[in-house]
Amino acid sequence: WFSLLAIPLTAIVLFAVLQPIKVTPRIGLAPGFIFTDMNGERLSNEDLRGKMVIYNFTTTSCTTPCVDTSAAMQQMQEMVKRLDTGGIPVMMVTILLDSENATPERMRNYAQRVGADPAVWRIVTGPPDRLKQVVGGGFGLYYEQKDNGVFEFAPLTALVDGNGILRAQYKRGAPEVDFVERDLKLMIDEVQNSAGAGGLVYEAAHLFACYATY
Repeated sequence: WFSLLAIPLTAIVLFAVLQPIKVTPRIGLAPGFIFTDMNGERLSNEDLRGKMVIYNFTTTSCTTPCVDTSAAMQQMQEMVKRLDTGGIPVMMVTILLDSENATPERMRNYAQRVGADPAVWRIVTGPPDRLKQVVGGGFGLYYEQKDNGVFEFAPLTALVDGNGILRAQYKRGAPEVDFVERDLKLMIDEVQNSAGAGGLVYEAAHLFACYATY
């Protein structure tokens, strides 16, 4: 009996140590929202169901102390366009925090300035109280508007999968595009290879990833 018991225990230990399958952790459920883009079109989290989404947060006029992440987002847009996703759609969404200044015209100017292709990259905003709930309460990005109108916040980029699960957060300045691409590829591999019995293997990988985190 001890020999029989040792076989699965050994397999578990080897799986935990060798990690034959890498996964991007499941952090938690991403927030729901209904926002409006620069063309006055509605965009909700349900519209993005089935798509992998890269989110970032900024203002229409990001100046010091605001950290401008638009260059990194431009690079990610090019990365998304060339990435072999196996038919899995990948979108980018920039949520503007200065909704009182983010008129449709200013949003269109911002989109043009950063080179946002609406087929890949949507620029959106919403009412201030709803932004606080979604951005602060949902994504965990806390920001403050000073008396001079300047917004203070630490840059954050988030990666959400097609089931609406938050999978990665990049918090130290503008994210490295290579890191985002790596995590996207892991998520794409998971979708493509987790059918049937493969799903059990990926669930085990997530279990050990969660255990290792704590």
